[in-house]
Amino acid sequence: MKTLVFIILSAALVNNYVLRQFLGICSFLGVSRELKSASGMSYAVIVVMLIATAVTYPIQKYLLDANNLGFLQTVVFILVIAALVQLLEIAIKKYMPPLYRALGVYLPLITTNCAVLGVTIANVAPDRAYTFAEAMMNAFGSGLGYLLAMVIFSGVRGHTEDANPPKSFRGLPLTLISAAILSLSFFGFSGVVENLFG
Repeated sequence: MKTLVFIILSAALVNNYVLRQFLGICSFLGVSRELKSASGMSYAVIVVMLIATAVTYPIQKYLLDANNLGFLQTVVFILVIAALVQLLEIAIKKYMPPLYRALGVYLPLITTNCAVLGVTIANVAPDRAYTFAEAMMNAFGSGLGYLLAMVIFSGVRGHTEDANPPKSFRGLPLTLISAAILSLSFFGFSGVVENLFG
């Protein structure tokens, strides 16, 4: 149990895919203007990460590795993620139309979201040697980290857009500077999580 909690906290805080590894930046910058769309996108990413891990883990272990087809990993994982995103998009469109409209073009972009692909590949990496349960906890923690980054950054953007910065900093420059400062703040979690379980 201690190991699973450590994996979740490490994935969410220490190895945050958005703020530490800079994966999934497109949706991070594109959907983080409003809290509702930022949290909706984050929940969709968490669901895709969990389902993609549940599907790709056995494919890697029992199909690709067993038949020496590891070179097909990226192609197979992208196809699986694309299929899952299409199913999720259909479900959101049918059951949550306002969220579907709010997410707009960013929902299909989960297909090419590097954070989702990065999590699924990291979960089956030989150097990590995760069990299925550990891989699922890593996917969940990574999704929570994505949610945390999106929600915090949504709040930051709300404040910066209401401010009156110099003309040269308005728009994208201020957004990128804010993202960089938020990213730096997550570096402080490195020692904290390790020492909690050390």
